[in-house]
Amino acid sequence: MTAATVAVSGRGHDALAERLSRSAAAADGVLMPTGRFGPWLARRRAAHAFRVDRVPLTALDGWSFAPGTQNLVHHTGRFFSVEGMEVTVSSDGGLPPDVPPAWQQPVIRQPEVGILGILVKEFDGVLHCLMQAKMEPGNPNLLQLSPTVQATRSNYTKVHRGADVPYLEHFVRPDRRRVIADVLQSEHGSWFFRKSNRNMIVEAVGDVPQHDDFCWLTLGQLGELLRRDDVVNMDSRTVLACLPLPDPYGRARFTDTELLSWITDERARHSVNARLTPLGALDGWRRHDGCVERADGRYFRVVGVSVTAGNREVKSWTQPLIEPVARGVTAFLTRDFDGVPHVLARARIEGGFLDTVELGPTVQCTVDNHARPPSGHRPPFLDRVLDADPARIRYAAVHSEEGGRFLGAESRYLVIEADEEQAPAEATPGFAWVTPGQLRSLVRHGHYVNVQARTLLACLNTVKGVLP
Repeated sequence: MTAATVAVSGRGHDALAERLSRSAAAADGVLMPTGRFGPWLARRRAAHAFRVDRVPLTALDGWSFAPGTQNLVHHTGRFFSVEGMEVTVSSDGGLPPDVPPAWQQPVIRQPEVGILGILVKEFDGVLHCLMQAKMEPGNPNLLQLSPTVQATRSNYTKVHRGADVPYLEHFVRPDRRRVIADVLQSEHGSWFFRKSNRNMIVEAVGDVPQHDDFCWLTLGQLGELLRRDDVVNMDSRTVLACLPLPDPYGRARFTDTELLSWITDERARHSVNARLTPLGALDGWRRHDGCVERADGRYFRVVGVSVTAGNREVKSWTQPLIEPVARGVTAFLTRDFDGVPHVLARARIEGGFLDTVELGPTVQCTVDNHARPPSGHRPPFLDRVLDADPARIRYAAVHSEEGGRFLGAESRYLVIEADEEQAPAEATPGFAWVTPGQLRSLVRHGHYVNVQARTLLACLNTVKGVLP
């Protein structure tokens, strides 16, 4: 018998890089000029009734503290739960000064994988992204720009008995020939226990009906909106970071193999043991005044909210949210080496990561949680970020974190130009100089780059000199 002939093709999309670059260079869209976006978003906000009220955790409908563990759970056993997490950390060569050897905290456990998907389509030869004006109860301004689909498995399988998720059919078992990006990425390792979402970009075939709360925008327009405070939500930013944009330089201080070896070494030399434990047994945490908080009021609290949203699959509901005590700061220090931009990435330890460490920004913290010297717990480079000369700040914007699980959680995201004195070429242990191109290569694989660094990676695409 003669073996059947099986066709093979190239391993990449030869024309995709050019198409993405063309969209990134398009400052205006065919269907939505950038100047019309602000009024459009205001009209979408006015078109629906939105309201978020604080309520005691004991007043949440369908939620309760489980007997024995006191974990906060939903009566269906779905959606998510708030449980306790106990973490112990050790390291060959010693721990960083801002990483304690052990701690306990509440954490969100949501073992199901959600979909974060952006649908793209060409108009007049330019790729556009279908974005959604979506209300999330934790967003400071409620309505922000989300991916085409942003849904947990519980939501899109309609455990809540709500309406269908628009455009979901494009992302459930998609035609692989139309997939531009598809990768499992981590969520916030400080507040989620081993949570992953499927980050997807899929090109549409044929006509796509446009619903009222959706608009088509180019990558260039999204880049402009990323320079505005609290417009592009976290889920959009993490998906945009997965775009296989071209590397205009193709060079770096360290080869990709050397970088992977460094990451492997960082993972191997740290031991992180994180396990779930009863919420009611956490040392230093208490139920007080309708929420769960630390006795000293630090870090964050678990609170309850009652929500009304006219444009969601379910129009009203109650749920718990994590509320940080203050705004965070998240920053990359950047330097050029031989004409090639690099950022200083950190091998971050977070209790909720699936693996030991992921690459994070140079600085990622809530400043109020770290005392000024002489305390030894100050994160490296924090004061250099806080005291940066404004003339050296190449990017700055305030972005909210996941508004579906966190209340009023914001960070000031920064890219700051550094010099040899501020950030030496021979990096501090636990840090490495990498190019944005190398980060984009790592983001094609899950659990290498954390969600805060992915936000900054999406923002770097708007910084002059990173892309041509």
